[in-house]
Formats: sequence, C-alpha cells, structure tokens
Amino acid sequence: MSTAYFDCFCGVAGDMVLGALVDAGLPIKRLRSELGKLPLGSYRIVRKKGEDFAGVNLHVEVGREPAHADYASLDRMIASSRLAKGVKGTAREILRRLAEAEAGVHGKPLERVHFHEVGATDSLVDIVGSAVGFDYFGFDSIHSSPLPMSRGKVKCAHGTLPVPAPATLELLKGVPLERTGIKNEIVTPTGAAILTTVASHFGECPLQSLKRVGVGFGDSKVKGRPNILRLMIGEGFRVSVMEADIDDMNPEVYGHVTERCFAAGAVDVSLMAVQMKKGRPGTRVSCVVPWGRNDAVADTLLAETTTFGVRYWPAERRVLARELETRSVRRGRIRFKVGRDSEGRVVKAVPEYEDVRKLAKKQRRSLWEVHAEAMSEGLKLVDRSDK
Repeated sequence: MSTAYFDCFCGVAGDMVLGALVDAGLPIKRLRSELGKLPLGSYRIVRKKGEDFAGVNLHVEVGREPAHADYASLDRMIASSRLAKGVKGTAREILRRLAEAEAGVHGKPLERVHFHEVGATDSLVDIVGSAVGFDYFGFDSIHSSPLPMSRGKVKCAHGTLPVPAPATLELLKGVPLERTGIKNEIVTPTGAAILTTVASHFGECPLQSLKRVGVGFGDSKVKGRPNILRLMIGEGFRVSVMEADIDDMNPEVYGHVTERCFAAGAVDVSLMAVQMKKGRPGTRVSCVVPWGRNDAVADTLLAETTTFGVRYWPAERRVLARELETRSVRRGRIRFKVGRDSEGRVVKAVPEYEDVRKLAKKQRRSLWEVHAEAMSEGLKLVDRSDK
C-alpha cells in the first residue's frame, strides 16, 4: 500500500508540492509533456537545485496569460484536454475548491471567479502538474501534517491583507493548525487547495516504512528555517480498530451498515454477539480502518446505526502483497488471490469463491469437488523453494 505524507513544517505552496513530486521521482520530461496537452499561454518551467539542501525548486516563468482566466473557462480547458481521466478529475476538483474559496471571500458566483490573485498559468501548472504527479505514483492514500499558521501581510490586487490570505483561511476550515512565530505567507491558496483536496487525514505520519523522500523549495525566504516541503513515500499499514455495541437496532439493517462502512474506507467489518447492560443481547460492529479514514467510518457508524458513540484505538497491520492470477481447472478457469511475502515468494493462493461457485453450477458438479480441484491447482503456485 503506497502512502504519501506531506511534512509541511514550513508551510505549503503549489510549486513546493510540484517540486517535491519531481524530486521524489516524477520525471520532469513527463511533467512537461502532460502539461503540453493544455492550451496555456506562453510559459516555461525552470528547474533549480536547492542551495543548502538537496531538493527541487520549480519556477514558472509566464510570458502571456491565457485569454480567459475565469474559473469556468479554465475548467473547460482541463475537461476538454487530452489529459488522462484521473488527472482531469483531480485537477478539476482542486481548481473548483480554490474557486469556491475565492467566490466565498469575494461574494461572487463561482462562474465569475477570476484568478488574478494567484495567476492563471502559474496556478494551472501547479494544480495540473500535481495531479499528474499523483497519477504517476498511484498513491493508495495521501496524508499531511497539520498546517502552520503564520502572521504578517501580503500585497494583492485588493491592497495589503493579513496572512493567511482570506481565500487560504476559507480553505483551511476544519484542518488542524499549528501556531508559529513566522511573519511570512507560508501557506498559499493554491498549496492549501491541493492538500485539502487530496489529503484524507491531517495529523501524525502514518508510514511504517519509508521508501523515498522528495523535497520541494519555495521561493520566499523564511527567517529561522528552510522554506521546504518534504514528501515522504512508503508503506502505510497503520490502522485503527473501531467498535460500537448496539442492542436496539433492527437486525435487517446490519447488512446495510456493513456495506456503508466498506464504502467509507474500512478494510474489514465483522459482527459479534455480545451481552450488554441489563442482560440484553447485542451486536458489536467491529471495523479495521486505515488511519486516514477514521473520521469517515466513525461518521458512518454514527449516522447509519442507533449507537451514540464509537470507540477506536491504533493498531498495526501486516499484510501480504496481493494479486489475481487466473488458472485452468478441468474445462474451466478460476481466479486465484495470490499472496506474496516481503521477499516476493508466493506463500498462498486461494481460489475466488464466486468463480468456484459459478463453475460448479455451470458443470453441474458439487461446489466442494470443484473447490478441492482449485485448491490443488493453487498449491502449484506456492513457492516451496525453502521447504
């Protein structure tokens, strides 16, 4: 499970996110090629190295802005481009979130929002480029540290405004914040829009093993600390066990609750009979939840069941790498869930139940007979080199 964690100890900006993705391994050639699918004005991406630390500073030099820099036009530009579907979806979601914040601050309809404050070309390069990076790495989940709060002033088209800028504050609603003594703009609207769109959780680092680190530099100088954003990529198996005991709900509803918990992000849901107060029989709903999906699953349990509270605690989870492989079994084909250990060896191969059931029905044979044949075929996949 590939997990990304943004360490924003000195804030976040769009170019810092993009620089960190490039430093982590996103090929700059691919980035330029994908961005070339947008009919932007004249610009070029300049890649610079960090002065005191290894990393990437990406600077967008804009020659001419696109003719129309309003939200509706830019959204149509992305939607009609040749970018991959996933890239389009992420980029449009980030752009809409940024536009909604600007619309809320200025009291305008969404369609009339113009990006004169952040710069249309600069923002689109950061937004679409970041979407390209997320698509390239294919993260299973993205997390972020709490975002730092700074003070100070920033000049814009509307005059001198306090930091964080009004649009940034709008974007930071509901996000954990950390107090700093910095008097610079260290969280920009574009940076905030990117992270609040893609990050499922803001808090402690969920990684249990680290594979690579990317460092993105910002252009401004921050007194007392390097202006960098660190992207950590690794395996995130940290989970929580979440429970709720219920004694007053129609049993017919539990199937629906189970489905909704899975949809909210739980990787396992089980039901167990328990005895509750006053000798009442009850049911314990237990979920194993990736750390970043705690709130979503808890909200689901509170909304979809009669419980008034949910308890949960952190746990560790170790899993086999999984893949599906199709094998022939007596005039039929069955998919096997293949599990590999950390060294890549196959330690088990389990036939998919639905495939076994359908084949047994088609051949008018006992399910157990077909299952036994499938298990025998699955054993051939197991690596017995060290047995």
